[in-house]
Parts: sequence; C-alpha cells; structure tokens
Amino acid sequence: MQKDSGPLVPLYWIGFGHAALVASGGITGYVKAGSVLSLAARLLFGGLAGLGAYQLSQDPRNIWVFLVTSGTLAGITGTRFYRSGKFMPAGLIAGASLLMVAKFGISTLGKPHQ
Repeated sequence: MQKDSGPLVPLYWIGFGHAALVASGGITGYVKAGSVLSLAARLLFGGLAGLGAYQLSQDPRNIWVFLVTSGTLAGITGTRFYRSGKFMPAGLIAGASLLMVAKFGISTLGKPHQ
C-alpha cells in the first residue's frame, strides 16, 4: 500500500501565488489609473500574505497571519464588490481571498492536532 504524500502542490505555494496576485493588482492599478493608495494597500496586503505563506512554509501549523490577511481582504474587497458590482478588481480579489480562507481553514481544521 502506498503512503499518502500529501497534496500535489504544497499549500504555501498557493499562498505565495495569492500574495503575488494581490500585489500585482496594486501595481497594475497604479500603472493604469495612478492610484497610489491602491498601490500602497495592495503591496501591504500582498506583503502580509507573502509573509504568511513563508511562515506556513516553515511550519504548516502557523497559518494565522495568512488566514487573517486573506479574511480581511475578503471582507474589504467583498464589500467594495457588493457596492460597485464590478468584478475587476474587487470581485476577483474577494473571491480569491475567500477561497484562500476556505482552503487554509479547512486544511488546518481538518488535520488532527499533534
């Protein structure tokens, strides 16, 4: 019988991808519209998500920075999406952040405590 080697892609790589998506959205917004506030906020949240993904890569139980960052992003951008009805960029980031919260929360809560 073959031993389960875990997920095909480690969760922290998905976290790094999410962090890159958030940060690149701020850079794109700045280039297109010159929004310094959007750039600063997205780089801050992208950096925090990256930090959380790095912490997760070092200790799979250390998800709290990533989880709180993704949850906050889901709430803020979800509210913006609800008010504006525009999928880009608020709806995309809200959806991606909500998926991250669900994936990381389920993965962590579903594992037995050691």
